[in-house]
Amino acid sequence: MLDVNIDDVIAVMQSLVPYLVGIAVLFVAGIVISFAVNKRTVQNAAVRKLVHGEAWIVVLLGAVIAVSMILTGPMQTLMDNASAPKQHLTQATIRKTNDLAVNIENEAITMLEDTDNVLPLKSSEPLNVFGWASTNPIYGGTGSGSLDGSYRTTSLLDGLHQAGFRTNTRLSDFYTKYSTKRGEIAVTSADWTLPEPPAEDYSSSLVDNAKQFSKTAVVVIGRVGGEGLDLPTDMHAKDVVYNNNSKKYEDFAPGQHYLELNRTEHDMLDLVTRNFDDVILVYNGANVFQMNFLKNYPQIKGVLWAPHPGQAGFKALGDVLSGKVNPSGRTSDTFLTDLKKTPSWNNFGDFPYRNVDEFKIDSARGVRSPRFVNYVEGIYVGYRFYETAAKEGLINYADEVQYPFGYGLSYTRFSQKMGRVSHDNGKVSFSVSVTNTGNKAGKDVVEVYYDPPYINGGIEKASTNLIKFSKTSTLQPGQSQDIKITFNDSDMASYDDKDAKAYVLDDGDYDISIRSDSHTVLDHQTVSVAKKDIYNTKSNTHNGDKQVATNRFDDARGNATYLSRANHFANYDTATAAPTDFDMSAKYKKNYYNNGNYDPKKFDKAGDKMPTMGAKNNIRLASMRGKSYDDPQWEKLLDELTFKDMDSLIANTGYQNPAIGSIGKIRLSDVDGPAALKDNFTKVGSIGLPSNVSLACTWNAELARDFGRTIGDMAHEMLVSGWYAPSVNIHRSPFGGRSFEYFSEDPILTADLASQQVLGAADKGVYSFTKHFVLNEQETQRNGQLCTWSNEQAIREIYMKPFEIIVKADGDAQGIMGSFNYIGNTYTSADPTLNQTILRDEWGFKGFVETDYFSGPNYSYQNADQIIRGGTDAMLATTKTTNHITDRSATSVKQMRRACKNILYTAVNCWRYEHGEPGTKTPAWRMAMYVVWGATAVLVLGLEAIAIIRFRKRRGEAQTAVTVEGEKTLNIENQE
Repeated sequence: MLDVNIDDVIAVMQSLVPYLVGIAVLFVAGIVISFAVNKRTVQNAAVRKLVHGEAWIVVLLGAVIAVSMILTGPMQTLMDNASAPKQHLTQATIRKTNDLAVNIENEAITMLEDTDNVLPLKSSEPLNVFGWASTNPIYGGTGSGSLDGSYRTTSLLDGLHQAGFRTNTRLSDFYTKYSTKRGEIAVTSADWTLPEPPAEDYSSSLVDNAKQFSKTAVVVIGRVGGEGLDLPTDMHAKDVVYNNNSKKYEDFAPGQHYLELNRTEHDMLDLVTRNFDDVILVYNGANVFQMNFLKNYPQIKGVLWAPHPGQAGFKALGDVLSGKVNPSGRTSDTFLTDLKKTPSWNNFGDFPYRNVDEFKIDSARGVRSPRFVNYVEGIYVGYRFYETAAKEGLINYADEVQYPFGYGLSYTRFSQKMGRVSHDNGKVSFSVSVTNTGNKAGKDVVEVYYDPPYINGGIEKASTNLIKFSKTSTLQPGQSQDIKITFNDSDMASYDDKDAKAYVLDDGDYDISIRSDSHTVLDHQTVSVAKKDIYNTKSNTHNGDKQVATNRFDDARGNATYLSRANHFANYDTATAAPTDFDMSAKYKKNYYNNGNYDPKKFDKAGDKMPTMGAKNNIRLASMRGKSYDDPQWEKLLDELTFKDMDSLIANTGYQNPAIGSIGKIRLSDVDGPAALKDNFTKVGSIGLPSNVSLACTWNAELARDFGRTIGDMAHEMLVSGWYAPSVNIHRSPFGGRSFEYFSEDPILTADLASQQVLGAADKGVYSFTKHFVLNEQETQRNGQLCTWSNEQAIREIYMKPFEIIVKADGDAQGIMGSFNYIGNTYTSADPTLNQTILRDEWGFKGFVETDYFSGPNYSYQNADQIIRGGTDAMLATTKTTNHITDRSATSVKQMRRACKNILYTAVNCWRYEHGEPGTKTPAWRMAMYVVWGATAVLVLGLEAIAIIRFRKRRGEAQTAVTVEGEKTLNIENQE
């Protein structure tokens, strides 16, 4: 979702134009009347002055009325948001949240290398810290997920100092003098500059001083990403902006990407490794980094990945380096030797259609026409591809993968052993005994994978699939812990989108293994399924589905060729090649809609009857708290709503959902996430916790639950009801700009942690908006009518899976946020298959669905009429655009009624209603407007009185003057 940006400004200005034009017309009319009514056209001075005065009184009244219409119309949501009470966190909550941030980062920091046991370091020894990023590290991403700057931030160097390390101040001063900020990355533009002093700028005295200061060097490399823009895959592309660190050379050669070392960083590493034998590299970023350079630097003996720590988490880095904390992080993505060799490389970016002139729209943001992206890799995302490709002989694993998914080192050693695996009544269960066999206390992660039976040319299946994970408590040397593992055998089913068109658990042997990472097997056993199970009947649905899961997205498959395991990935080169077909087929054009060709009346149903509106049933919303979603009392409450009530509730749900006084519905505040609570209007924010990538690296569900509960605690103190999070899209490409918000390349790791966040917030009565539903894996052209093509198996097994698991964990009185893109040729928020058939009918979701940020005319395809028919309930709009309902047919009103029920059901079950109907208070801006109305009324009455008095006086004076003049004339005549 967008932070406040140019789209807000454009949308507001567009909505104000009619009113401003009206004020201008009145003003011009006043001037025209003032000049037109003069001594030549109207000789009577009293009348002339009265007309002038009345004209400007009308102008004043018209201006006040127009401004009032602006405030109560297109600006109402903005004014309500901006004038909301500003609540701040207590010191106790600040301390508690900071402690949690440190705990998360303690377990997020992942040790990738520890040659010669160079780590941990002795905190009593001084430390050289090289790299400009050491003085300007990455705390979080940019955009809606950025952090609030009003709280104290623990810097990377602060974290080292708190652990007892004394760092070389000459080095840190050297970096801060070079630059104090990195290039700015905003939602719509970016400066990708990576400040780093050239090696020649390091004086010999500075290097000599460093060698005398300490024998150890820590080097920090940082990368940042954010909403709106993906990370550059070619730093020399025409739209990529950055400044070189030297006039003597280019930082990046043509074709180099952002996630590899640049020339200046290479030179800096050369300098450091020439002068130090013990070097520790700290990578600070959320996206995986290409570390193939390590083989050239044997002096780099320790490598730590420190993903975004939030505002307090860098304390953990010092504690891990010193050994106070034993690292227990595991990679949430696969680190590759060459990021250009991912299956998605050629199909990630901007691909415009060339035959879509009829769908082009000239908006305030320029001419917009449809784009596309093909998810050609199918289910083979991340480690699923590399493990399967290695098994099939397509790749040499060691050449392609540097650090596997789920990989991480420790200062101690662990052993894991599986107990006997049982398979009874559809349940697979066993225990894993974890023992600390080393000499330091620490935590270990149990990772459970399955390898299903695969038939060449049959249902696509990866050879390695995470199915369960668990983290131990802190184990002392010699101590053991038994971890209980249980899952449904149906969790191992694959979706067959070709033949069965349903989930299928094939018969055969399923290899169940525990691994230290996706590639390294520690122990394994076999589960045999005697009979194939096809989940395609009402009495046999998949994993509790309310309806049978069957093909719903055949039209989203498009014309792409999808990667297949058949014949050892024989079609790899063909499937993963860059697209060559840039034409939208006639088939997809036929049902393609944007604001240029969508007419709601074409979709009205003749048999629909107009629902009741405006009834006087005297039912208050608070009385519905805790009642079933299907309670008949809801219908009586909904009968009370007028068309205006419903339209306001649906159209004005940007960062809030508005009040409806007639039923006791108060205004509720919904704010940005995902690492914090961030009110873009009151400018009050919470403390920023570590990013979801950091949480994913902990592999700790308990920490995720604590994360959600802490969000809930902060929400109470900030009077916030809804949280625009968690973000659960998949790391399809390493270059996703918003990867810091998302968890992982794996849907199970993502789902199990995110669902705990949702449950934790729900423990406090805060509803979450899980986002972005669905197939929103790139920022490039995300709101440029982006048609996303994928096959049903990948959609269900990879991209929808986190949403499904979260909904089934707690789909009651929660939220879902849509995505900007199209799924196939249908805008996701206007897709009834997605938002009704799948989400509600199949999964059983109860709550409300909201669009991503609504800027209809600017994006050229968002309009409320189509969206409510597509199963979405609310527009994340802050000003009047195309977010209001224009079609008042029975079909439209029925959809409005459905949408309002979903919003109200969620609202009444949040914490704000837990003690009955909350009190209401008129917003300050409305009070000010009423005062202005009163003052204007008094002023106008006063001006009218003055005008009348002056008119009468002038008319009397004129009559007296006429009488006197007449008498003078008569006297003259008499004298004559």
